[in-house]
Amino acid sequence: MKTAIYGAGSLGTVLGAYLARSGVQVDLISRNEAHIAALRSTGAHVTGWDDFSVPVSAYMPCEMPAGYDVIVLMTKCIDNAETVRFLKDKLSPDGIICTCQNGLPEAEIAAIIGSSRTYGCTIGWGATYVSPGCSLLTSGNETFSFTLGKLDGGSDENLEKLRKLFSYMGDAEIDDDFISARWSKLLINASFSAVSAVFGMTFGEAFSDRHVRRIIQSVMKECVDVAHANGIKLAPMQGKNIEIIASYKSELKRRICFILIPLAMRKHRSLRSSMLQDLERGKRTEIDAIDGAVIREGEKKGIAVPVTAEVVNIMHRIEKGELNPSLENLSFFR
Repeated sequence: MKTAIYGAGSLGTVLGAYLARSGVQVDLISRNEAHIAALRSTGAHVTGWDDFSVPVSAYMPCEMPAGYDVIVLMTKCIDNAETVRFLKDKLSPDGIICTCQNGLPEAEIAAIIGSSRTYGCTIGWGATYVSPGCSLLTSGNETFSFTLGKLDGGSDENLEKLRKLFSYMGDAEIDDDFISARWSKLLINASFSAVSAVFGMTFGEAFSDRHVRRIIQSVMKECVDVAHANGIKLAPMQGKNIEIIASYKSELKRRICFILIPLAMRKHRSLRSSMLQDLERGKRTEIDAIDGAVIREGEKKGIAVPVTAEVVNIMHRIEKGELNPSLENLSFFR
C-alpha cells in the first residue's frame, strides 16, 4: 500500500516516524524546505515522551510522485479545496484521502474526490514542532489513539486498511457514528486549543487558572448545545464522556463540570495547541475552521454562542498584530 503523509509538520512527523520505525513504507511531504532537508539527512527525530530517530522518505510537494493508495492529510484546513485538488492527481485510481485535520473537513473533501474516497480520523495525542526534522511529543503513549470513520457511517475494506496502518502507532478503532467522534474532537479544539492560544498557555496552564477554565467551560457548553441542536450526541474520548462533563443545566452540575475539567485533561497538560504555535510564528490559524464551525452550525439552528464568538474575535485581532496571546485578554470576557 503506497502511503503518504501530506503536511508532515509536528503531528505528521511523529506519525511518520512511528510508521517508518515499524517498517511501513511511507513518504513524508512538507512545504518546509529546511524540514525536508533535515528529514532526508538525519531522519525524523521524536523527542519528549518518547525519544528516537528513524530514516524516512521525504519530499517537497513539487517532488511528490503519483499513485498513492492512501494519503493521510495533516495540513491546516486553510486553503483545503486547493490542496485536495492537487492531491486528487496524486492518488491511484482507487486511492483514498484520510483527513486528520481539525474542524469538519470531510464534506469539502468529498465534494472534490467523492464520498467513497473520503475518510476521517481524529487523533487523541499532541506534538510540537521543535526544529527541522524534530517534533516534541507532548502526550504520553496512553493517549495514542485514532478514531476512524466516514460520513455515511459503517465500515469497509478501506477503513480496515487504515485501522491497521494507524495501529502501528497506537490504538485505532472504527466508529460507525464517526460524526459524533468528529464533534468531540471539535469541542476539545474549540475550547482547550483555541482558548489556551488566546492566553498563550499550555493546556495545563489554562485549566489551572480558574478564570481561564471558566471560559473553556463556557465554550465546551456552547459546542455541546450546538451539537445537540443538530441531533448529534458526542462520542467519548479516551474513556472520558465529554458530553456528561460539558453538558449541564443546573448550577450544581456546572460546578461539578468545573471541577472535572482538569481531571479529564490532565494527560494533555503539557500540550501547546497548534493554533498557539501558529500565532508564535506569525501564521494564520485554523480558528475559522474550528470555533468558526461551531458558530456556523449554531446559526443554522438559531443557537447563540457568544463566548465562542469572542474567542474568534480575539484570535483575529492577535493574527492582525493588534493583541498578543496573554492573560491580559481576560478583560474581554468580563
